[in-house]
Amino acid sequence: MSTVEMILRLLTGVGLGAVIGFERQYRARMAGLRTNALVAAGATLFVLLSAHGFHGGAADPTRVAAQIVSGIGFLGAGVIIRDGLNVRGLNTAATLWCSAAVGALAGAGMFTTAAAGAVAVMVVNIALRAAGRAVDRQPDAAEQSAAYVFVAVTNDEQEAHVRALLVQALTRTDFRLLSVASANTDIVGRVEVRAELTGDQRDDRQMESAVSRLSLEPSVTSVGWHISVDDTADGARA
Repeated sequence: MSTVEMILRLLTGVGLGAVIGFERQYRARMAGLRTNALVAAGATLFVLLSAHGFHGGAADPTRVAAQIVSGIGFLGAGVIIRDGLNVRGLNTAATLWCSAAVGALAGAGMFTTAAAGAVAVMVVNIALRAAGRAVDRQPDAAEQSAAYVFVAVTNDEQEAHVRALLVQALTRTDFRLLSVASANTDIVGRVEVRAELTGDQRDDRQMESAVSRLSLEPSVTSVGWHISVDDTADGARA
């Protein structure tokens, strides 16, 4: 095989991996554009090495490719996070596994199948996301769309740091961040950072997880949230 064809296969693997990663990056997942592109590129290079790097009767081009399937599991495990009773990152880990498969197909020269695989992954992550929500049970009145207010109090000099931590904590939830604002409190030197967000359904557990993470920050003196659903209020503080 010529060097040009090898480079073509590598570029195909990187390109298709980047296409898959674009959707993950858009949704602010841990493994995004670069990670999926690198996984696909690595799988492509391993397949090229397996198929064309070894010669002779003892050479087995399927051995390296087979190890990609199991080896990528260690990388996928790194993006799976247990958050209280919830487990997050399973879909991202599965996407990484599929990116490796697409890269392996590109390395083997199966361009059409690799492209079809990348399209299938995109369709699953985009189209079936809405279908999955439609299949889920319909929430009762107490679980329907809710607007949250998240409040943290900190020192003046730590305001920017706490704002960044607050946004980071909230982007890990399934809620949409509407606004973040800061205001002085009645105590001199203290600032209240307030964030407003909304979701398709009420999920107090995710909010409690975000509160717990932010309450561990030494510069945060108090943190809490409250919610309004059909003019009724409920909340928690840490």
